[in-house]
Amino acid sequence: MNYFQNLTWSESIKDLVDVLAVTYIIYYLILLVRGTRAIQLLKGIFVLVIIWALSTWFNLYTLKWLMNQLFTFGVLAVFIIFQPELRRGLEQLGRGKLFSRTSADEEEFTRMVSHIIKAVNYLSRRKIGALIVFERETGLNEYVESGIPTQSLISSELLINIFIPNTPLHDGAIIIQGTRITAAACYLPLSENPFISKELGTRHRAAIGISEVGDAMAIVVSEETGQISLALDGQVVRDINEESLISKLYAELSPKASENTRKTPFWRRMGGKQA
Repeated sequence: MNYFQNLTWSESIKDLVDVLAVTYIIYYLILLVRGTRAIQLLKGIFVLVIIWALSTWFNLYTLKWLMNQLFTFGVLAVFIIFQPELRRGLEQLGRGKLFSRTSADEEEFTRMVSHIIKAVNYLSRRKIGALIVFERETGLNEYVESGIPTQSLISSELLINIFIPNTPLHDGAIIIQGTRITAAACYLPLSENPFISKELGTRHRAAIGISEVGDAMAIVVSEETGQISLALDGQVVRDINEESLISKLYAELSPKASENTRKTPFWRRMGGKQA
């Protein structure tokens, strides 16, 4: 009570800014580790903290001493373990992308969509099978690690070359995180939905499967028919037209995507045939 009674207007503003800054830092750190193996390490650290608290509460001297020794060297271990996430965060801070998206993000996204549409149309005309997965909120690093790392800028030429038959990376999916191809030849979980059309092959089942385990979106090109399909939320729209595909990419992946658009079941807004 004494704190609030003696609180001045300037001190209130200062404390508010202090709390908001710490809150944002914690929030940003969570964003850095989400979808990575680091989140499992954080869970392990949380368990160790609970063990330390219990050992202190019940005066378990040996266990408490062991935990204190562990925490003494644990700070250095944390920096080593989380080195990739810390480096990524510092890189984003240096590029000025820590607090907001810029018009450059929109331009890069537009460029990405243009190259994807060009590549997908090329593959469709020549009936070359393809599977392109877009990461959204749910991390896909588990599946990225099953493929070949690329960390490549997206171009239609690269996408086409990856899926050309009998090339080293053509078998499997590519995963796009942000506006980069993170990995190629990735293995995805197959959907076990018994109501999926028997006409759909492994690529379509993999696309549906990855959309069932999270919120990822996938584009599939059939090598039998050349049809382009879109999978999201465990559903697939087959033979989707180019206009609807572009619209959906912007609605779900654009930095300025509308939240209201995302809440509407996507197959109600699509051109094509639902499977």
